[in-house]
Amino acid sequence: QVQLMESGGGLVQPGGSLRLSCAASGSISGSETMAWYRRAPGNQRELVASIDRGGTINYEDSVKGRFTISRDNAKNTVYLQMNSLKPEDTAVYYCNADLLVTDKLRNYWGQGTQVTVSS
Repeated sequence: QVQLMESGGGLVQPGGSLRLSCAASGSISGSETMAWYRRAPGNQRELVASIDRGGTINYEDSVKGRFTISRDNAKNTVYLQMNSLKPEDTAVYYCNADLLVTDKLRNYWGQGTQVTVSS
């Protein structure tokens, strides 16, 4: 069974940092685009950052210069380093990935990890 397991969420004060990790497990041959989304209370889910296998990166405008997405292709893992966190970054963060499973590219979601930025 293929799973995306997220870790690293929690409570942090404004201006602080957190690092999220998302590891894919199961019968995976490889991974293509991996991304982080978030959903704040009362809002729709939005794309935070994405990175393809070749390293091309996109960021949502509000996180540019503060968040850094990276990946380890050998481990099918994606990271999100979040610095200078603001209260408006508070949300459930979800990992999303296109994974090669039994020679087919399939899209998977993680279960989500809560990030709360508050003093």
